[in-house]
Amino acid sequence: MELLSIITCPGCGHEKEEEMPTESCQVFYECTNCGHIIKAKEGDCCVFCSYGTVPCPSIQEERGCCGDP
Repeated sequence: MELLSIITCPGCGHEKEEEMPTESCQVFYECTNCGHIIKAKEGDCCVFCSYGTVPCPSIQEERGCCGDP
């Protein structure tokens, strides 16, 4: 499983590599460049699935959103 993902801010385009949580989905993320609060897109379980280069661990392991069966 890959735990590092590069998340891109839709506001300013800033990219940052972040480690994804394994026990829960991260619905919000604050851009470290502009301070914009990023929210997961409708239909996605987390910001990494919406704006990251790698889907979250739950999706990688095919557990569904946030580990739901």
